[in-house]
Amino acid sequence: MSCTPTRTPAPDTFDIPTLRAKYREERDKRLRGDGQAQYQPTTDDTTHSYDVDPHMAVTPRDPLVEDLDVLVLGGGFAGVLAGYHLTKQGVTDFRNIDHAGDFGGVWYWNRYPGIQCDNDAYCYLPLLEETGFMPSKKFADGAEIQAYIKQIAQRFGFHDRAQFHTLVTALRWDDTLQRWHVETSRGDHFRARFVIMGCGVLNMPKLPGIEGIDRYQGKIFHTARWDYGYTGGSYENPVLDKLADKRVAILGTGATAIQAVPHLARYAKQLYVIQRTPSTVDERPNPPTDPDWAESLQPGWQAERQANFHRAAMEFFLPGEQDLICDIWTEIARNLHAELEAEGWPELSPEEFMARREVVDYRVMERLRARVDEMVKDEATAASLKPWYRFLCKRPLSSNDFYAAFNQPNVKLVDVSDAKGLERMTETGFVSNGVDYAVDCMIFASGFEVTSDLKRRWGIDVVEGRNGLSIYDHWANGPKTLHGTMTHGFPNQFFIGYIQGGLNASVTEQFGRQAEHIAHIIQATMAKGAASVETTADAQDAYVQHFHDVEYDTSAFQIECTPSYFTNEGQVKAPWALFRSYGPGWGAFQTLLQDWRARGDLAGMELRS
Repeated sequence: MSCTPTRTPAPDTFDIPTLRAKYREERDKRLRGDGQAQYQPTTDDTTHSYDVDPHMAVTPRDPLVEDLDVLVLGGGFAGVLAGYHLTKQGVTDFRNIDHAGDFGGVWYWNRYPGIQCDNDAYCYLPLLEETGFMPSKKFADGAEIQAYIKQIAQRFGFHDRAQFHTLVTALRWDDTLQRWHVETSRGDHFRARFVIMGCGVLNMPKLPGIEGIDRYQGKIFHTARWDYGYTGGSYENPVLDKLADKRVAILGTGATAIQAVPHLARYAKQLYVIQRTPSTVDERPNPPTDPDWAESLQPGWQAERQANFHRAAMEFFLPGEQDLICDIWTEIARNLHAELEAEGWPELSPEEFMARREVVDYRVMERLRARVDEMVKDEATAASLKPWYRFLCKRPLSSNDFYAAFNQPNVKLVDVSDAKGLERMTETGFVSNGVDYAVDCMIFASGFEVTSDLKRRWGIDVVEGRNGLSIYDHWANGPKTLHGTMTHGFPNQFFIGYIQGGLNASVTEQFGRQAEHIAHIIQATMAKGAASVETTADAQDAYVQHFHDVEYDTSAFQIECTPSYFTNEGQVKAPWALFRSYGPGWGAFQTLLQDWRARGDLAGMELRS
């Protein structure tokens, strides 16, 4: 499959300096000085049952006391990919441990109406060739994704040794035993040789720190803990009929909200959609997977498709390369590629190339803003729904029915951009722009803590390495690692996530390559008869220096963006900012790791017997 460039407004139909000024004006309206501090932990009572699993009852069990080779924290894609690569390396004495009641990770908890993945499922779902699974459509439903994660776990035998409804509360390294003492919420005591932190990046729901939120007396929940008992319907059949006499507010117009809003609009008596910053929302063609296409695929097709997606979304197509993805994520690369190909691939400096890309960016965004006018009847509402920023300042989205919901008489957009967010909540509702809105139910579609404080995201009180060193102190000024995988002072501990490594457009591909690297180190350590492996301080510091020397600095682009988790709420230079990644690119980073593994000497690592 491939596609042609989209039709976008010609460059002479808009003025770039004027657009730049407009973008800065819209950014400044929303930018807050408190950055990530504007959000509060979702463990407060305000979340009304964040710690309770609404999907599965907790089964009582006795505490476990046992030794094992590897403990994998997490049962989502990061956790099952860690298990897969450990198994592939012949390491089978491991357990997955997770707060949820089953495998699935973010797809276990998130069961709101309309949930689908918002990028290409043929890329997003890993190990398709290894399992023989094929998504039913390009943007797979949440239930299908969760079932697939469970299928991977069942296929490779992870279920029998997994512990669910269990939170790790403490990790302490024992230098005498050369093992990790792991304590849990269920009273368990594991002594693990190795620990893999596969907690994921969308595991902690995010809640705005709104004044008065604790005084609100109505129903309140986060979309990651959707309450069908209140709304009516079910995950399998989201007929939200209990909302027929309810005034409902949903805060957010991001990836979750654009999927949930059409369902709420269909059933609620009144729906208020509270928006700080609009998203880019394109059309969403999502036909069933063509069986003839699936049958025609050759070995290696998924890796090729993933690489094609990454180059389009994060880098650029190779000369002559076709767009295999053909959606909003790849449109800019596709259109610019066609222009340069038509010109015979002129020699451009990096600055000239980025200038050309900027013009294509403006043209695509003009097309997307024009789509709002085509879809939304009320001019004021349409104006508020238009995204005024560069592409990739926020996550690009697609929906066929989000904009149409605002044409219903029971749906009202509440624009809170001038106040940089919701002003306050009251016992009966919320206040915006001086207007008091009474609502029976407040739903937060406010996303997840992707770049906030590490301790808050992990939810583990104690992580202590050698000599009682806390990792939260060790990384107080930012992570220090070798390859984004290990840190000095914490033997046999490994990390999966956005930590000093390459950044891939598909998070599951990134997790998979990290898990592959970790499994190699663990197997090699065991094969050498060593009890522990640890990066040396010199190797760690040299890699950190190299990482920063070659780091691709996106701050000049991001600082022009409207605040979001993509830009760390405007704090683009913060240590945990999302796009701080290996500058030469994903392919170069994978070559670095592959060459390191091929040498076979675990360079930069210290082994102890």
